[in-house]
Amino acid sequence: MATYVADHVSIDPRAEIAEDVHIGPFCVVGPDVRIGHGTRLENHVTLMGHVELGEHNRVYPGAVIGGEPQDISFGGAATRVVIGDHNIIRESVTINRGSEKEDGITRIGSNNFLMACCHVAHDCKIGNHVIITNSTLLGGHVHVHDHAILSGGSAVHHFATIGSYAFVGGLSAVRCDVPPYVLVEGHPARPRCINIVALKRNNFALAEIEALSEAFRLLYRAKVGLENAREILNGKGDLNYHVNRLLEFVARQQGGAHGRGRERRRAA
Repeated sequence: MATYVADHVSIDPRAEIAEDVHIGPFCVVGPDVRIGHGTRLENHVTLMGHVELGEHNRVYPGAVIGGEPQDISFGGAATRVVIGDHNIIRESVTINRGSEKEDGITRIGSNNFLMACCHVAHDCKIGNHVIITNSTLLGGHVHVHDHAILSGGSAVHHFATIGSYAFVGGLSAVRCDVPPYVLVEGHPARPRCINIVALKRNNFALAEIEALSEAFRLLYRAKVGLENAREILNGKGDLNYHVNRLLEFVARQQGGAHGRGRERRRAA
């Protein structure tokens, strides 16, 4: 199919637009933008700066992708936003491009759902199959791993990491790293339980879920400490792949300042 471009659209002739792209009315596409096959911009979408938008994405009205980082130290470098395939980006989402403080890229993977009015700040890295719900705010340099869900109105401190299959409750203030497989909630957000709903939906075996639940109990209820928990779990035969990932994440988290393992990156 041919590319469709509505009336009243501003597209810089230097932009690279693949076949079968739909660009609705009043969209603005800058000179350093690349749009992949089958992507659809509904209307009033702004793509500015260096933006790579992959295939079969759908971007809804009012979204602004590629704006300069909201960082007073930004020096105007040609940093980028790189977005994968099959993402849904709903109304009034803002995604800022990277700063000069890391690799210069704000990166979003594939098959993600960013709901209305959420903000992805500079240098964030979002994996695949992530859901970021309405009005959620990600500070700069936040990493969100695969299959995580952030509920509406939550705010994540810069340099924090959200682990795979984690769940952040609505209106939570996330000041520390959120371990994989764990549900957190509150002000500040605290671990409450294993995210059993996500694990069942993603076909985790019952034995894996039970081992993760025991690891959570030892770490956050009994509070036996990381190494003691590892020994106990090993003695029970519960040190499977997922439990080891949880323990390794907690070790990195404890190695950083304020419960954020990547906080050391700020000092560097």
